[in-house]
Amino acid sequence: MLPIRNYQNWLPSLFNDFFDNDWMEKANATAPAINVVEHEHDYCVEVAAPGMTKDDFQVHVDDDNNLVISMEKKSENKEEKKNERYLRREFSYSKFQQTLTLPDDVDKEHINAHVEHGVLSVELPKLPQQECHCNVKNIEVK
Repeated sequence: MLPIRNYQNWLPSLFNDFFDNDWMEKANATAPAINVVEHEHDYCVEVAAPGMTKDDFQVHVDDDNNLVISMEKKSENKEEKKNERYLRREFSYSKFQQTLTLPDDVDKEHINAHVEHGVLSVELPKLPQQECHCNVKNIEVK
């Protein structure tokens, strides 16, 4: 009997390869879902982040003109007896970083980020003209 390979995953791979571009690198399988929306006056990057707070995120523009979104969440649940021997102890740790190359028309001085209803939204306003600001800037998550 010959082994049979499962080729059910070829279709998602084909679509990922076709739609992958230089503006946003492919995310790994454990990374949260990301939406990128373009409006007339801005771009909006949305990151699925259920259970996360603004303190779990760090958002900044690096020296290479990339938007870097980092998330780190640690939690610990304990169930103990009176004599303090562990019957059950669970650790949870999540870490994520996504780097997106910013288009040239983004006003890097006015980028805003906020977390609401389990979604991190990063608003990237467009410059009125083709100006370029190449300064490194940390963005406060609200």
